[in-house]
Amino acid sequence: DPLICLDGTKVVNSKLWIHKRRPEIINLFEQEVYGQSPLNTGPIRFEVLEEVKGALGGKAIRKQVIIHLGKGEKALAVNLLIYSPQFAKQPVPGFLTINFQGNHTVLPEPGIRIPTSWVRNRNGIKDNRAKEKDRGISASRWAIDEIINRGYAFATVYYGDIDPDFHDGFNNGPHALFPPQDPSERKPSDWASIAGWAWGLSRCLDYLEKDSLIDGKRIAVMGHSRLGKTSLWAGASDERFAMVISNNSGCGGAAISRRRFGETVKKINTSFPHWFCDNYKKYNDNEENCPVDQHMLVALSAPRPVYIASAEEDRWADPTGEFLACLNAESVYKLFGFSFGATGKPPVNQPVHGRIGYHVRSGKHDVTAYDWEQYIDFADKYLK
Repeated sequence: DPLICLDGTKVVNSKLWIHKRRPEIINLFEQEVYGQSPLNTGPIRFEVLEEVKGALGGKAIRKQVIIHLGKGEKALAVNLLIYSPQFAKQPVPGFLTINFQGNHTVLPEPGIRIPTSWVRNRNGIKDNRAKEKDRGISASRWAIDEIINRGYAFATVYYGDIDPDFHDGFNNGPHALFPPQDPSERKPSDWASIAGWAWGLSRCLDYLEKDSLIDGKRIAVMGHSRLGKTSLWAGASDERFAMVISNNSGCGGAAISRRRFGETVKKINTSFPHWFCDNYKKYNDNEENCPVDQHMLVALSAPRPVYIASAEEDRWADPTGEFLACLNAESVYKLFGFSFGATGKPPVNQPVHGRIGYHVRSGKHDVTAYDWEQYIDFADKYLK
């Protein structure tokens, strides 16, 4: 029950949630699931490489920014790509997204920088280096034209720029910027990759808050699959995000772990041992003893709007478990006077747009135009 404190106190109002129960739950997720991220940013510098008017057929301004994090040989150069409506009369709300294959894959435009950091070997890549031929290869996942047409900015960052997605003992990415005093004594509650990517999204928000074209107080953070897990944790750990969107995030994201349906805690910890802190491995085949479950993660966004999306054929991510997380997070939203709007799982392609948004669409594990139609409509309701 998200409304029962560790000392047995019942949470009966929003003040008690904010000042007592919410900090307890955040701490439990830090200690047992994602790990504890550093409280400071370390050295950070923003380098605006370009600001090009007339993009997307004349309706957008394209901006590319390098976020320099840390100093020395382990320093990171994180590339942020931004499109904003060219003819907006005031700063606009926006979507901050995190992508899998590089900023150059979200649109085929030749001016978008190709990452020089690690990329996963796929689509013929064999040397973990991005290729020119992949420009625009994932454009179907990003409704950039529609986002601009509806008056929003679109920003995206490549997750491999923040933390390469392989297990090297946490010697790369942001973890290398904050090493333990004794590298051999990494704590079981130290942060792992999902927390690292979430920390990187917060550094992107640091920049967006300074961009004169964008309203940094009206930014929705969005991710898909493992990056949907990331967006949920980013929104939970950084309350500056005005809206949180999780697309097909499954185990360790929006799906209830105790169901043990599809991908389980043991399966995910075995396949991806670097995503979660070491303490999370205690709950392999032992989910019922974990002090948190994923409805509590969804609830950490309250009272901000949060959207959870499932896909009918994506059984590995457990659509029913994702819906149940929304349903069981509603009690927290009710403390603030908001409701979910559903009592049972809605039919396929019939979205619910309460303060908690949810849909299960037809199709497989992916991000589609239908998903984005719901996210933009949801943003119209709450960000504008």
